[in-house]
Amino acid sequence: MPIDRSSVRYTMVAIILHWVMALGIGLLAVMGWVMVHAKLDPPQLFQLYQLHKSIGITLLLAAVFRLVWRLTHRPPPLPETMPPLERAAAKGGHLLLYLFLFGLPLTGWALVSSSVFNIPTVLYGVISWPDLPFLSTLADKAPVEAVLKLMHAYGAYALIALVGLHAAAALRHHFIVKDDVLLGMLPSLVARRRSAPESTQLEESK
Repeated sequence: MPIDRSSVRYTMVAIILHWVMALGIGLLAVMGWVMVHAKLDPPQLFQLYQLHKSIGITLLLAAVFRLVWRLTHRPPPLPETMPPLERAAAKGGHLLLYLFLFGLPLTGWALVSSSVFNIPTVLYGVISWPDLPFLSTLADKAPVEAVLKLMHAYGAYALIALVGLHAAAALRHHFIVKDDVLLGMLPSLVARRRSAPESTQLEESK
C-alpha cells in the first residue's frame, strides 16, 4: 500500500507562500548584486531600485500573512526519529528565518526613508508607498543612511546563508535521511511523483 503522507504535509497556502517567498528572496539577491556591482545607466538603475523596493515590500506583507497563517495552522510534526539537538536546530533555524524575513525588508524600508535623495517609492509603478515618518524628517540623514545601508547589506548576506543552510538541510533529509520533511513542502503533484518509486518498491517487496 502507498504511504499516506497527508499527515506530514503543509497546507497549500503555506506551500504557495513558501515557494513564492523563496523566489522573491532569490530575485532580490540577484537584483541587489546587480545594483551594487553592475554598470547600469541611471534610468535602468532607477527602475531596478524601484522594482527591488516593490518586491521587498511585497515580501514583507507576505511575511506578515505567513506568520499569521503559521500561528493559526499547526505545521506538520517533525519526524519522530529526529534527534533532540537536530529538532532544536530546526526550530531555531526557522525562527531566524522569520526574523530576517521581517528584519531585512524593514531595514530596506528604513534605508529608503532615510535616504538623502528623498526618492519616493512607487510599488510596481502604481502604488505610492510612504516613508517611515521619523526617518524621513531627520535633519541629518547621511549618518543614519550609512548605518542602515550596512545593516541591510550584511543582513542580506546572512539571509542568503540561512536560506542555503535551510535548503541543504531539506535535501539532506530527502536524499540521506530519506524522510518526508522535503515532501511535506512540495506541491502535491511533485510530492506524489517523488514518492512513487518508494511506493513501487513497497508493492514489489510483498
